Amino acid sequence: MRIALLAHLRHPIAPPFAGGLEAYTWHLADGLTARGHAVTLFAAGDSDRRFTLDPVIPVHHEASFPGMEHRGDAGLKAHVNAGYTAALDRIAAGGFDMLHNNSLSRLPLERRRTACVPTVTSLHVPAYDALRWFVHDSLRPSHHITATSQAHARGWWPDGVPPEVALLHNGIDPAAWPFRETGDGSAVWCGRIARVKGPHHAIAAARRVGLPLTLFGPIEEPDYWQAEVAPGLGGPIRYGGHCDGAALAHELGRASVFLFTPCWDEPFGLVAVEAMACGLPVAGFAMGAAEEVVGEAGCLVSCGDAAALAEAVGAALAIPRAVPRARVLRLFTRERWLDHCEALYAQARAG
Repeated sequence: MRIALLAHLRHPIAPPFAGGLEAYTWHLADGLTARGHAVTLFAAGDSDRRFTLDPVIPVHHEASFPGMEHRGDAGLKAHVNAGYTAALDRIAAGGFDMLHNNSLSRLPLERRRTACVPTVTSLHVPAYDALRWFVHDSLRPSHHITATSQAHARGWWPDGVPPEVALLHNGIDPAAWPFRETGDGSAVWCGRIARVKGPHHAIAAARRVGLPLTLFGPIEEPDYWQAEVAPGLGGPIRYGGHCDGAALAHELGRASVFLFTPCWDEPFGLVAVEAMACGLPVAGFAMGAAEEVVGEAGCLVSCGDAAALAEAVGAALAIPRAVPRARVLRLFTRERWLDHCEALYAQARAG
């Protein structure tokens, strides 16, 4: 098939990934290409050039509109909307068999767009009012929507999930996250360093139980970092930077427990799956999809309860490392994910 992949534009679709959405889109392009599909990636122009790239905007908008993503900036909205409008026109005229939309924009959801090219839209964030109506109004036989977890789907459709909405768990290549039989007794945390991801809770829990902890990930919110994360560093608590996949897999694999501290309705939790693949049990907060993803591979407690999280660390450390690895191999592999994507494409094309 000729497949257009439409990306979110805040960050480039290139490693090291700014977050799970960027990783998702990159691995989708890579996996579909490996399966023989002709994939065109519609993304920021500074995305990975190993793919056939059709730039939606010249560079990712965090570079040109720093810090404006959630501030309702009129200039940013106009810039992004103009890029998406022109890209959707090119997709409509480009002879594509399928559009997989990961943009978080309302524009690809318009019925005139989904009537031109069969579309699968993947939702990657909790429900929010600016997009909810457009998502609900867009359902039709040639347009299917995916949620990353049951909890995620219920958040978008609290009164009942319609049949055009499919559950599509994220998947990883287990070979890229090699299993290690033992850890070094330390804890590890990774993700976007932002308040909704809660790294300050991980620091507090590690100090309470006396475990070394290393944090990895891009500093998305500098003010939050300066006020609540950086002051907690020192001694056995350190920041390891923003690593690419291979380096991060090495760092995860040598630890003994993964701290997973979402403070929002986490749609999935790809970082937890990556750590579980390396053999790390999880101690964390039961927010959003956390329980659905972690299952028997960890111990989850109420968000913000520092004492309970510290106790959860001890419980997680008692879980054999083969348990989280087995859960990933059963539920969250890249091949399983791509199989499901191809099945959804067939359904959307059949109308």
